[in-house]
Order: sequence, then C-alpha cells, then structure tokens
Amino acid sequence: MSKGLVVIPTYNEIENIERLLRNIFSLQRSFDVLVVDDNSPDLTAQKVASLSEEFKNKLFLLKREGKQGLGTAYIAGFKWALEKDYEFIFEMDADFSHNPNDLIRLYNACYKGGYDLSIGSRYVKGVNVVNWPMSRVLLSWLASKYVQFVTGMNIYDTTAGFVCYRRAVLEKINLDKIQFVGYAFQIEMKFKTYLAKFRIKEVPVVFTDRTKGESKMSGGIISEAIFGVLKMKFKSLIGKNNYNEI
Repeated sequence: MSKGLVVIPTYNEIENIERLLRNIFSLQRSFDVLVVDDNSPDLTAQKVASLSEEFKNKLFLLKREGKQGLGTAYIAGFKWALEKDYEFIFEMDADFSHNPNDLIRLYNACYKGGYDLSIGSRYVKGVNVVNWPMSRVLLSWLASKYVQFVTGMNIYDTTAGFVCYRRAVLEKINLDKIQFVGYAFQIEMKFKTYLAKFRIKEVPVVFTDRTKGESKMSGGIISEAIFGVLKMKFKSLIGKNNYNEI
C-alpha cells in the first residue's frame, strides 16, 4: 500500500475520470486513489469500478446515495483514509484543473520539507490560472485576500482544493464539526489547521479550468464562503483555542 491516498470526489465526471486515473497511476511515485462518487447519473462510478481490477489494491470506490456536497465527500474520504495506514492524504478535483504531476511536489513538501499541509497555490507567485474569464480570476483572488484579512492566515490561496495533509492534521481536526460544504469547506480546513499551529507550505501550481464536463460553481457556494469566513473568525475569537475542539 502506498503512503499517499488521493481523494477525488466525483459527480458526472465520466469524460475525465479514466484519463485522470491513468495519469496518476503512471507517475513515478506511487499513489493510491479513492474516488468518492455521489451517484453520478452519467455512470462515473461504474467506470471507476470497471478499472478497479486493472488497478487492484490501488484504486478504491466509495459510492454515496446522492449529491451531498464537496465538503462531505472529502470528509467521508478522510475518514476512510484514517481507518487505513495512509500517512499523506490529498484532495484533488476530477476535471484536470489540477495537474496530476503536481501531486509529487505536494508530497515532497510534506515528506521531505517537513510541512503538515501543502497547498497547490494559484496565487503564491502571481496569478497562475488558465482559461478563466478575468471576472472569475478577480473574484477568486479577491476572495483569498478577503479571507487573509479576516482570518489573519498568511495563505495566498485560501480556497485552493489541491492539497496534501499529513495524517496528524486530520486526526487533530474534529471532522464531525466541519460545517461548510463548498469553498468555505476549503477555508475552514485551512483555518483549523492554522489554529492548531501546524506547518503550512504553499507550492505554486498552474490551475487550468476544465475543458470537459460542467462546473459545479454556484452563487450559494460563493455566499457560503463570504459569510462563512466571518462566522468562523467570530467563533474562534469567542472560543479562543477551543474553537469546536479544533
């Protein structure tokens, strides 16, 4: 079994998932993959299941009954990983917006660099985003600046969804107390990692918008991020070091 597990939530990713998995399994460093599928109508889960024999003991599938949100998919994947012996647990999108080759760089930041959380960052060195309209780039960049200002975290890409956690971080964070499901989920996990005084490293990556399938972005997700940050900061100030038991 690999030391690293890549958790990939899916909903209607039939056009991307096989190519992505083959890319990951062709890397020089070995990673296992857990696909968490929310009952995709396009039969994404069936495609993953059909590949499981070819990638036996490396590819795993967790099927859920319906679309329950990105955050809950990752938490389900984290809990699955913690039941095994994985030391490094990754978050990654299924749409090739995250380059599979960068998994090795995130891994090295934790394994060789000694960091507890490594973040594939679009903004730590300028703005590295491809195929997004300028309005969306500006919205995302401003959102991260807003989160930096409110929370005090010295993280340039606070909404990044391409990360590597050491096992100890996920064991420390009370996953049952995570409240948010969209972009605010990504912020909340980083904020709790920061409050627990774990070491965090941003690794510059190039983010490329999906070319196949449909984006899951919505106004509700953006609203959750904006107001969720204020709520998190307020609760951390009231509860001090006991913010939801981390």
